[in-house]
Amino acid sequence: MSEGKMNFIVLTIFPEMFNSFWAHGIIRKAIELDKISVSTINIRDFAKGRHKVTDDRPYGGGCGMVMKPEPLAAAIRASVARAPYSRRILLTPQGRVFDQSVAREFASLQGLILVCGRYEGVDERICDDFIDDEISIGDYVLTGGESAAMVVIDAATRLIPGVLGGLESAEKDSFSRNLLEHAHYTRPRTFEGAEVPEVLLSGNHKEIEKWRLETSLIRTFLKRKDLMKDRSLNRREIEIMKKWCLDIEEIIHAQSVRSSDSLSGDQ
Repeated sequence: MSEGKMNFIVLTIFPEMFNSFWAHGIIRKAIELDKISVSTINIRDFAKGRHKVTDDRPYGGGCGMVMKPEPLAAAIRASVARAPYSRRILLTPQGRVFDQSVAREFASLQGLILVCGRYEGVDERICDDFIDDEISIGDYVLTGGESAAMVVIDAATRLIPGVLGGLESAEKDSFSRNLLEHAHYTRPRTFEGAEVPEVLLSGNHKEIEKWRLETSLIRTFLKRKDLMKDRSLNRREIEIMKKWCLDIEEIIHAQSVRSSDSLSGDQ
């Protein structure tokens, strides 16, 4: 692995699923810029027998099948030999939840070995002895870990310096500052009667930045208030929210006056 390059190795029984993923968008750009290297290892290549079986029935009975430990262990060892400084990740619903902070953590590493589970899961001895971290992309169950691995690779790659076009692009993404990103508009100026906000056409970059911060705060407050609970607001953000409070108080006061006038008229 070259200096500064992030190395992704995906262990899967369906390596062909990743061919299109490597070939498009930011991932393709990162590969071309030599910011990341990507590869898959077919777990079946390490399975024994003519049929290359990678799963078996669980001890103790029960529905479904479990991924066998021997081919997984051999595939992980082969990955470590190729990229010895990589962190070994199992994609599983029981893992810690993947978010922007974990993506940032992963982006700082030299490499990730991503093990894609299938069926009812993997033999627990693999989790105990061959895995450094378990990651879930959400509280739901997928058919396999392949789509979760793509999510992890995409999110981490965006945060590698030099991958995105603008120096500040990653920092301004939603969740990077525990705020959702501001609203976006493009041409045409009028779409089905809806206009682009005038401030964005003004050329006044200070006012535009202020508007973007306010829409970011509004969106976060309305859609993901939970993000703001663990965030320290800066002076500008506090000033904006204090103004909201004053505006809300004026509206409430106006309504109270109206209600009083209405009651007086009824008498």
